[in-house]
Amino acid sequence: MDFKMYFFLFIIYSFIGWLVEVIQVLIKEKKFVNRGFLIGPYCPIYGVGGIAINLLLKKYMDDPIILFFMSIIICSILEYFTSYIMEKLFKTRWWDYSNYKFNINGRICLETMWAFGLLACLVIYFVNRPIIYVLELIPQILFNIIFYILLVIFLIDNIISFKIISNVKSTVKSIKKDSTEEITKYVREVLSNKSLLNKRLMNAFPHLNSHLVNLKNEIRKEIDSKRKNKKN
Repeated sequence: MDFKMYFFLFIIYSFIGWLVEVIQVLIKEKKFVNRGFLIGPYCPIYGVGGIAINLLLKKYMDDPIILFFMSIIICSILEYFTSYIMEKLFKTRWWDYSNYKFNINGRICLETMWAFGLLACLVIYFVNRPIIYVLELIPQILFNIIFYILLVIFLIDNIISFKIISNVKSTVKSIKKDSTEEITKYVREVLSNKSLLNKRLMNAFPHLNSHLVNLKNEIRKEIDSKRKNKKN
């Protein structure tokens, strides 16, 4: 398969992942929430996971048990480092499993691990072949047109979404409050009032803790420093 085919698979897997997340929230909270940090109906982490599983685990198709556990390992590593990288980039914890049993640093937990393994097996055994078969039926000219349209939309979505996400970082940096609870509340209020896209981000990540990690410490250090300067 060439890059274009893999990109189509990436978008399709990302959409399936988004659909899974939306259904989960719909069942738990009885409402529709556009999940993910991108505006469109796709969660790239699922797309990357789907491609990784296709590239690395096809040789284990004859052994579903090995495939299941290898999928768990690959997807868990992917989720862990995605959480870590996004936290370092935006100084924000986008999801937190600290309250779940058998979690690792709140980034991954057993409850999601086995679900990833099951989803990966479904993709390999039941989803892959029909999708590829349908994609190969599309005339090459139409295939290329759809590819470039999706690629442009995806790139624009990333640019806009990253601009919105950067508001979290800049907003937190502008806060001069002392209480971390006040910081979180203030961030959510400011971002929710900026635009519909910011509100979507807040709804997609209801447990977004914008005061975590480095920014929280920076704010406290700044406050403590100002207090010391006033005393002196």
